[in-house]
Amino acid sequence: MTTPSEPAWRASRSRRLQASAIGALGVPAIHAVGRTWRWRAEGWEHLNGIIAGGHQPVMAFWHGRILPAIYYFRRRGIVVITSDNFDGEWIARIIHRFGFDTVRGSTSRNAARAALKAKRRMDEGRAVGVTVDGPRGPARVAQPGAVWLAKASGNPVLPFHIEAAHHWTARSWDAAQVPRPFSLVAVVMGEPLWVPADADEATLEQKRVELERTLFALEARALALLQDP
Repeated sequence: MTTPSEPAWRASRSRRLQASAIGALGVPAIHAVGRTWRWRAEGWEHLNGIIAGGHQPVMAFWHGRILPAIYYFRRRGIVVITSDNFDGEWIARIIHRFGFDTVRGSTSRNAARAALKAKRRMDEGRAVGVTVDGPRGPARVAQPGAVWLAKASGNPVLPFHIEAAHHWTARSWDAAQVPRPFSLVAVVMGEPLWVPADADEATLEQKRVELERTLFALEARALALLQDP
């Protein structure tokens, strides 16, 4: 049985076994293909500047780029907000093996609790990763969570985008991208987005829109980087 705070899918033994199996198979598969990817990165000075200034980034990106992000930013101790649903469970099992930590929650379930946990982890000096359109969309529409966390923690949002030159696209709500073996993959990090501690609702909405526009601009830059000889 599940407790009132647990998602219903946990009551199913078959679903729990399925999540475990996906995690067990997913880790070696990602390692195998990830070793073949070739990277072209831009914007590391933004991340390094945040850390040099005594802060940690709220790393914001689209849900459809989770897979390459897991591999590129592995073993950095980043805390990732993952949902309480079934997909969030097997994703959490995989990313733990790549050196990430997790807090559980989403825009539809336990959102406030997850945000407060994420803030506490940032207070401890940890970076936090947020899929801004997760966990179920609408795709490529930024939700306010990353902006709120930046306001509450005093740390900036670091938007980034990852794009593969050759990839498969999943038939999922987020059109998740899976880079093909030996593909060139571009990573572009943008300038930090700071949110004032006294930001009102109008300012938060302005920052949310700014973040969304920045992510689209970073996507365009990543695509251009892939074409650069």
